[in-house]
Amino acid sequence: MPSSEEEDRRQLHRELRAAKKEKTRTTNRIKGLLATQGVRIKGRMDLSNERLSAIRLWNGAGLGEGLKNRLRREWQHVVFLIGQIRELEATRRSELKQADAPDLEKIEQLKKLQGIGPESSWVIVRELFGWRKFRNRREVASLIGLTPTPHDSGDSKRESARPETATYAPSR
Repeated sequence: MPSSEEEDRRQLHRELRAAKKEKTRTTNRIKGLLATQGVRIKGRMDLSNERLSAIRLWNGAGLGEGLKNRLRREWQHVVFLIGQIRELEATRRSELKQADAPDLEKIEQLKKLQGIGPESSWVIVRELFGWRKFRNRREVASLIGLTPTPHDSGDSKRESARPETATYAPSR
């Protein structure tokens, strides 16, 4: 079990991930609302009042007031989330500069590897190596799902899979 301090250190990247998912959900909802009217926004999404008023349907008519109001509220939520994401990323950058936590050096080392960026290095260190103690590489591989999990049942010897994707082929 992680200590309360170690659990607390894990909240920043979790909150950042949740904010990014919420932003994606909201922008997809906006695109879906516009798609019901046959409208597709090309390029960067910007639903400021001027841009929203300029959106036209296929027949040249404007959007209905109810839809415009909902789109305004959804867009305000996106703008709020963008600000929140920037704030959380700035907090993460300042935390890396202070370097008072014991695992921040590991985060910096992982970021130097090609293919591992700031998001992944942060999550790997805080979720895997921040508080867990591993005795060997097999324990690490097992935790992240890189080791095989054989299923041996009678005549059937195969790799176990999730129940919804597993198929059973009787032997002939």
